[in-house]
Amino acid sequence: MRPLSLLALLTLATPLSAQTALHQQISSIAQDAQGKVFVACSLPGIALDCDLSPHGHPPMQSTFKLPLAIVVLQQVEHGKLALDQPIRFLPSDRYPGTYSPLQDAHPDANIDVPLRELLQLSVGKSDNTATDILLRVLGGPQVVQESLNKLGLPAIHVRDSERGMHDEFQAQYRNDAEPAAMVKLLRLLADHSPLNAEHTALLNCWMTETATFPHRIKGQLPANTPVAHKTGTSGERDGLTPATNDVGLITLPNGQRLALAIFVTDSRADEATREGIIARIAKAVYDRALAATKQ
Repeated sequence: MRPLSLLALLTLATPLSAQTALHQQISSIAQDAQGKVFVACSLPGIALDCDLSPHGHPPMQSTFKLPLAIVVLQQVEHGKLALDQPIRFLPSDRYPGTYSPLQDAHPDANIDVPLRELLQLSVGKSDNTATDILLRVLGGPQVVQESLNKLGLPAIHVRDSERGMHDEFQAQYRNDAEPAAMVKLLRLLADHSPLNAEHTALLNCWMTETATFPHRIKGQLPANTPVAHKTGTSGERDGLTPATNDVGLITLPNGQRLALAIFVTDSRADEATREGIIARIAKAVYDRALAATKQ
């Protein structure tokens, strides 16, 4: 057998040596998922090397409610909708077995709900029925997709409603997003929002005040760290959980905002482990970002 040349040895060694300590730490944490983990992050002016399959296509689940809310608020700014506009909650909007505080509070439907409240329910409480009413008012998922394409985000794919994903297990895989694209959306929201200042602040407020799944991105961060985020979660089938996700903006002590998207896909680990993976990765990225801003 011929000995490897120095160039060949260097080539083989490069991928491992090129990985930073942060990248290796994220890769190590991801092994606990017994599935796939996708990560992307961004902090302007700083190379964090946190990406893990950033151009993969994990299912979004309820993280898609963030781009949906942006599109609805754009329609408000274009004068096509109004935040105080009453929207009818129709009996046909109801369906059993879904998570919906709105549906639980009004089991007979047939009431008017202000658009503002539907948005807050969707983004802040991850209400599936409220989300599908918003999709109905817009004209369907294709309207959301067209708006995302115009924002330069064609790698975020909104193809199905919550009911569609509820009724067909495989449908959730059609609503997917590249983590890098989701981070790009978060960076837009933080740096060059497609919304006016009032609506940007409103959306950030809903995302920061949400009580959903506090043990994910926020789980191991210092107390009182502002995190504006949107989670996404699937059901489990035969020991497989397609989606345990969290995407958001973490405000650092110096005021900079770190954009982070973490998707745990097709995992056989239990819920505590899946959420712990997200929390540990978020803390590792946060620590690296914090150190970099102090250099």
